[in-house]
Amino acid sequence: MRKTLLIFLFIGLSLMAYNQVIKGTVYDQITHEAIFSATVYFNGTTVGTLTDENGNFKLDVTKNAPMPLTVSMLGYNSTTLNSNTYSTGHPLIIHLTPKIYELNEFVVKAKPLARDRKLNLFLFKNEFLGTSANAQNCDILNEDDITFNYESDRDTLKAFASKPIQIINRKLGYKITYYLDKFEYYKRTKSFVYKGNLIFNEDLAINNPEQPVIERRRKNAYRGSRMHFFRSLWINDLKSTGFVVFNSTNDFVDYQNMVIEDDRHRKFLEYQKYLGVCYYSKMPTSDILFLKTIVFFDKNGYFDESGLSWDGKMASQRIGDQLPYDYIEQ
Repeated sequence: MRKTLLIFLFIGLSLMAYNQVIKGTVYDQITHEAIFSATVYFNGTTVGTLTDENGNFKLDVTKNAPMPLTVSMLGYNSTTLNSNTYSTGHPLIIHLTPKIYELNEFVVKAKPLARDRKLNLFLFKNEFLGTSANAQNCDILNEDDITFNYESDRDTLKAFASKPIQIINRKLGYKITYYLDKFEYYKRTKSFVYKGNLIFNEDLAINNPEQPVIERRRKNAYRGSRMHFFRSLWINDLKSTGFVVFNSTNDFVDYQNMVIEDDRHRKFLEYQKYLGVCYYSKMPTSDILFLKTIVFFDKNGYFDESGLSWDGKMASQRIGDQLPYDYIEQ
């Protein structure tokens, strides 16, 4: 009898683990009113849902359980919940804070010259989308919702989006909704920073006669990418997938010397200050600088982007070359 009970208990726990659906309600932090049509999703994936007229939602998180859950809505700051928060089994209560833009962020020329805007938009798209063949075939559907500062500090270009940026990536067959939180480009150093959250929709690829071509392009974008690197690192298979990792003195670094695992079987990248990554000898080197002591990553290739700074080949892969974390190589 005891053995039978243990078997049923094991089966029950297994079903819970593999069929985890979370529920919750999204409210306005100020008015406490329910928010209709907020997007609840895993950042950088195709997995998401919308809240109903009462602010309620439910989402199957089975395949994405270790990843943070993001909630976004037009006119609000996005909020992100870690897996410890949503894996309790209790309904979630989530509050979004309305965005408040400081007036001086938009102090701008009363009538900015069309030439200024054209140049700024060109620069923004090059840095945000990238300059690859995939990026050059991306269209931003709502360019008019993107505003630039025209302040006295000519070195810094800032971009603001009053609505989520809608991007069509024709080469890779995705429509992307991007919630931009920050974009700054420093002209003197030719460096930039941008932050935000995005969700993919691959309706463009469904029933598309070019789908085999699209899949080949996706595979080419995936090979040697940051997502490919972290997926290979997760299974300790860097060598056979073409990656070599080395430190500042050009000594090879193996899995045991840069990956740690906690008691929940989560994995973290840990090293001193610098790692170099090469994807086959014919590819340029990518550099990794650590901004945090340890950086979480998972089997899907997701990683804590705030913990690392990239340079080289992998840094050149922008939104135009990005694939969702639930992408499966064909």
